[in-house]
Amino acid sequence: MLYPDIEHHGAADGVTGSCHQLHMDADNSLLIDCGLFQGNEAPAAGRAGQPAIEFDLATVRALVVTHVHIDHVGRIPQLLAAGFKGPILCSEPSAKLLPIVLEDAFKLGISRDQNTLERYIQLLERRLQPLPYGQWFTLLATDALDVRIRLQRAGHILGSAYVEIDLSYPATGDNKRIVFSGDLGAPNAPLLMPPQPPERADILVLESTYGDRLHEDRASRRQRLEAVIEHALRDQGTVLIPAFSIGRTQELLYELEDIIHTKLTGPTPHPVGASSLANSPHAIGEAVSPTNWPQLPIILDSPLASRFTAAYRSLQPYWNQEARERAEAGRNPLAFDNLIMIDNHADHIAVVNHLTQTARPAIVIAGNGMCAGGRIVNYLKAMLHDPRHDILFVGYQAQGTPGHAIQQYGPKGGYVELDGERFDIRANVTSIGGYSAHADQQGLVGFVTGMQEWPGEIRMVHGEPRAKNALAIQLHDCYSRRDRPLALVVPGC
Repeated sequence: MLYPDIEHHGAADGVTGSCHQLHMDADNSLLIDCGLFQGNEAPAAGRAGQPAIEFDLATVRALVVTHVHIDHVGRIPQLLAAGFKGPILCSEPSAKLLPIVLEDAFKLGISRDQNTLERYIQLLERRLQPLPYGQWFTLLATDALDVRIRLQRAGHILGSAYVEIDLSYPATGDNKRIVFSGDLGAPNAPLLMPPQPPERADILVLESTYGDRLHEDRASRRQRLEAVIEHALRDQGTVLIPAFSIGRTQELLYELEDIIHTKLTGPTPHPVGASSLANSPHAIGEAVSPTNWPQLPIILDSPLASRFTAAYRSLQPYWNQEARERAEAGRNPLAFDNLIMIDNHADHIAVVNHLTQTARPAIVIAGNGMCAGGRIVNYLKAMLHDPRHDILFVGYQAQGTPGHAIQQYGPKGGYVELDGERFDIRANVTSIGGYSAHADQQGLVGFVTGMQEWPGEIRMVHGEPRAKNALAIQLHDCYSRRDRPLALVVPGC
């Protein structure tokens, strides 16, 4: 084997299960991410439908986590169970968020026993080694190999990073810089600082989720968000937004707070806030004008998302300048009067029933983001048949998930299966691509061409074949115009 060499244990020919092993020499390797498979990519074997760790861990010196989405970290319990003893390197915000993510994953896929859970979380926290952005960390320094790692902001979710790895081989004088993009964010995302391309890379492992499309700009997507909600208000319906608990949910809350803020001309006489639901969720039944945004309830129905939102608020130093300025001006982008957080299951069921049975405009954000489980499923079962309601997708829907089926067949008057039962789709179905937390084709190409020294080898991962092929065409075109050589590796195509 020639070194360095990269082996893909997930997200090679799809968009989930990210896990890449960088073999640095015969005795040392790194793992970059270790995520769950989802949708059609999820195998039937293993706990919770996940395979055991089937690759050799003998040479793995550390796990580097790019960000805490479950398709990048969800197999960490299996990794620890398989005997991994090394450190888990991640950004400082990710170190605060990862235990929340994996506590939930552990309960769903391993055990709900509290003592077992506590021991697992303690083990995880002992392994975590937070790294500040922009600073080199020496992982290994021997006569045969020097390894340095640096994390840079990726702009995907709070704490997300791309990974620069410098390898030096003293015996030969060879040096290589390998960059793993993780998931790159779109520019001008709420709350987040945008990614800046690295100076250089010899080898780039690049995500390609949206390599075949361009996103709407932020102004356009906000107008569409507002228009979809206005439509539901006119129809006295509910807007259901399936969203993952971390990242997308907080960005949506940020945007909704700003829409309400711009429409608010004075204090409302009876604000609809979290306190109004403290004792009874039926408080949302109070009359409200269909066009009265300042009184429109924004219902966050996810205990996990509520925990992440609180964590986001505590990580304000990592927000972008716009978000910090809003907070300094006395606004609460993630804790505003209209926001109602639903915790226990009884209140959840009460809210589902109330919104189904009454003409009460509301916005509901609930997980999971691909409608494959979680509280959003109960809302869908109750509301999909009713044209008063709107289903708004703001994130990627993997093939094989209910979200993908609703997105594909809903506009055609089709149906979806939820928990083995068929539900006709008569609600309006809308998708807003601009809210994707992933960079689009232009952003991905810009990440490459923004480097001072372009990579000679690019390996495209985390994308479906169509997206990879479209991105490959664009990259080849850029390189040919500059008369630069490119070795392009496209797993799965």
